[in-house]
Amino acid sequence: MHGHGATLIIDLGAIVSNWRRLADEAPGRACAAVVKADAYGCGLDRVAPALWQAGCRTFFVAHLSEAIAARALLPEAIIYVLNGLLPGIGPALMAHALRPVVGSRDEMVEWAALAAASGAPLPAALHIDTGMNRLGFPVPEALALAGDPIVAQAGIALLMTHLVSAELPEEVVNARQAADFARLRAALPGIPASFANSSGVFLGAPAHHDLLRPGYALFGGNPVPGRPNPMRPVVRLEATIAQVRTVAAGDTAGYNARWTADGPRRLATLSLGYADGYPRAASGRGMALVGGVRCPIVGLISMDLVILDVTDAPAAARGSTATLIGDGLDIDAVGRAAGTIGYEILTGLGSRYVRHYVTGTEA
Repeated sequence: MHGHGATLIIDLGAIVSNWRRLADEAPGRACAAVVKADAYGCGLDRVAPALWQAGCRTFFVAHLSEAIAARALLPEAIIYVLNGLLPGIGPALMAHALRPVVGSRDEMVEWAALAAASGAPLPAALHIDTGMNRLGFPVPEALALAGDPIVAQAGIALLMTHLVSAELPEEVVNARQAADFARLRAALPGIPASFANSSGVFLGAPAHHDLLRPGYALFGGNPVPGRPNPMRPVVRLEATIAQVRTVAAGDTAGYNARWTADGPRRLATLSLGYADGYPRAASGRGMALVGGVRCPIVGLISMDLVILDVTDAPAAARGSTATLIGDGLDIDAVGRAAGTIGYEILTGLGSRYVRHYVTGTEA
């Protein structure tokens, strides 16, 4: 018996294949994996070991809790915490051999003091803000670290920044960030560097540096919008049709009667909703496939239910399957239909689904 009316199929083999595909863009360079947000909703406990077995040795997460979970799965991996050295978490990072991505002098001083007290090196990454204005040293402050002993005392083992618009190769900001990062590498020589996120991997050799840092593309997201997706699809979401009914012209469907039938229509109800991470914003805009036929979502998406117009889908019947992610409906397309991005679709995938992992399809 299934405990839920929808099944999320996650292809671990495709994730591994995507990681290898990304690594192939930069021969001789190392390729890490960003596995924050429960591996972009795909399940850290299954994804991280699969990538380690494939040869990935460096992982990035956002929070301490994620890093501790990753360490339990990967005792020998290098694990960086992107959100930095928040006050008070230093001892926990040390206890689990985790590396903060420090983004201010205060963080560097605190981490260096912990290293001095422990009597052992404590590696960390140095985050340089070349344009995002979220976290990290502003470029002038980072350049001023040249020759400063705090760099060695804080165990800086990696320089990194975050690209603002890597998915738009012609944006001027990409060249400016690359130039600033080159200046920083020259000012802090001998330290490995990471510049390229998923889309940055496809900006060419000047963006590659020592360590690639893909996330979204690993999970099937298109890193080159406007061009064919070089990544294999990873997630597939299927739901069972719970009920089919015929409505007459003038009948409405869903909360607040947002949809009205313009003639006799067949409606199918699916057993999933926004509580499962399928976005309410896709109401009246999204689609599902039933027997290969595109069927529009009608009415407002409920917490646990979605209504489709299946008038043109003869395969629609109680117990048959509707595909909400998969085939022609990839995560980027689903995101666009909901007025958002594929990242949000992925990371919002609910915990209630029946999850099925495919492991044998590596390229």
